[in-house]
Amino acid sequence: MIVAMKKAVVIVRAQDAEACVKSLRGLGLLHVEHQRQPQGKDILALQDEIALVNAALDVLMQAESLGKSGIVQQDSAADWHTLARHLIDLWKRHEQLDAYSRNLAVTITEWEKWGDFDPGQFQQLAGKGIFAALFSVPVKELGTLPENAVVKTIFTAEGFAHCTVFSRQKIELPFQEIALPKQGLAHMRQRFLEDEKVKKSLMQQIRGHAGFSRELLEIKKGLEKKIEFQQAVRGMAEEGALAYIAGYVPSDETEKVSSEARQKQWGLLIRDPAEEDPVPTLLRNPRWVSIISPLFGFLEILPGYHELDISLPFLIFFSIFFGMLIGDAGYGLVYFAITAWVQKKAKGRGQGSRSCFLFYILSSCAIIWGLLTGTFFGQEWFLKAGYKPLLPVLNDEKGIQRFCFFLGAFHLSIAHAWRAVLKFPSLDALADVGWMCVLWAAFFMARMLILDDVFPFFGTWLIIAGLMLVILFTNPQKNVLKAIGAGLGTVALGLMNNFTDVVSYVRLFAVGLAGVAIADAFNSMAGLLGQGNIFALAASVFIVVLGHTLGLVLGPVSVLVHGVRLNVLEFSGHANVTWSGVSYSPLQE
Repeated sequence: MIVAMKKAVVIVRAQDAEACVKSLRGLGLLHVEHQRQPQGKDILALQDEIALVNAALDVLMQAESLGKSGIVQQDSAADWHTLARHLIDLWKRHEQLDAYSRNLAVTITEWEKWGDFDPGQFQQLAGKGIFAALFSVPVKELGTLPENAVVKTIFTAEGFAHCTVFSRQKIELPFQEIALPKQGLAHMRQRFLEDEKVKKSLMQQIRGHAGFSRELLEIKKGLEKKIEFQQAVRGMAEEGALAYIAGYVPSDETEKVSSEARQKQWGLLIRDPAEEDPVPTLLRNPRWVSIISPLFGFLEILPGYHELDISLPFLIFFSIFFGMLIGDAGYGLVYFAITAWVQKKAKGRGQGSRSCFLFYILSSCAIIWGLLTGTFFGQEWFLKAGYKPLLPVLNDEKGIQRFCFFLGAFHLSIAHAWRAVLKFPSLDALADVGWMCVLWAAFFMARMLILDDVFPFFGTWLIIAGLMLVILFTNPQKNVLKAIGAGLGTVALGLMNNFTDVVSYVRLFAVGLAGVAIADAFNSMAGLLGQGNIFALAASVFIVVLGHTLGLVLGPVSVLVHGVRLNVLEFSGHANVTWSGVSYSPLQE
């Protein structure tokens, strides 16, 4: 559920502002709402320090991505500013050398065909009255060169002769002259090798500081807390000798703030937030429901304060969608085993328990769906081996499509039923009842148009009743004509959307079927190859591993694309959840 909030305003003497913020930070309850733009030299200085730490951490991260770390230094940094600047300087030198080396490598490749020569010798020859230059001349035009010029062809490529032209007098030729390099090929190669050695040395120095990553992260957290504190102080409003700070506190925690105010002799005002106030959202659910929170965090979504907390239906239906989209008991077992391994690794660091429990549930749903349909690393071989699916109707294409349409209508109806309950006893609730009628009419319409099922006789009455309820009660008012006009506008916008939303749940069938088909295709290819010698057997094993690895990787991607969409867009749209929430982030130590 979304925790109710109270707006708190704390009034103190201006000279006690910092002490007040320190006390509030110790409570760890007030989500600060700045009364003015926080600014000041101390904030700018802290922002510069955070930027410096981030740059140093980015250097260590990039160095780690390019290879294994060297000797990990365990000592604490005596001066992190010097360390950070040193790392940044090392990386800049490495980048400059790397860019120069890449350009030098291209130049070496271009001049290797010309052979090794000293560009300075061309100037020496000119001092003796002999002019030499490099040209690119069409092979057919070589005979047109002046007779007093000596031509030496070095190599030909794509119809052009790349040659050196010597003459006693400087001559102008109507062909492309090749600019001389600044240094010879041997010198370029030597410089390239030297630069590579320096790059390697710089990288070793950077990786030698990899042990400071954790310390720099802690320093960054400390700086972020400092800047949070300074922003809270600078964001306070001042009126003469008084200053005040405002924010939001969970309603069941206000007594702690009141007690602190009495003890410190602050002025305190606690009231309900106004409709236009940017109230933060704090979700507080039972432990078994809150396991969906990591997914919300990963997707960076949060319902607004005045919206519905759909954590429970999201968890239930996302689990069902996961099972249907993965649709393979074998894949579910692999995900379950990976989760167990990750949990064992993370347990030592005290992390990931909720995420692991979520993946246990999702994996179990995939296992259950696979057993219901007879799918275990593919379906064909499993059924041929004699396994009988627990629910054979789920292997019938029309049967599973009917189930998808039913799931869609049922899922979306929950959203409108929830809204109707919250609106009751207002007449507005009847509009949501009307939309539920429209959804089930859309369910029967989809079956008729896509599956050639018979449209039931009461389907027409569902449409009529639904439209009448939506038109009359979307915006009920004394002026019936205005109410009908508002309702007609809503119907015009939402009628087709309701039909398409129900039909969109067929993606669960389509994507799940595609996954099974891909697994069966790889199994079939492997079966054809594995009937020969040992090499054919090895190739078949490789194909099986490759195919199912591909399925294991693409499966969660399809869940993120389709399973999340049906909850975040379709269901949330009908529940009027816009995910506009701001996370409750109290000022705390």
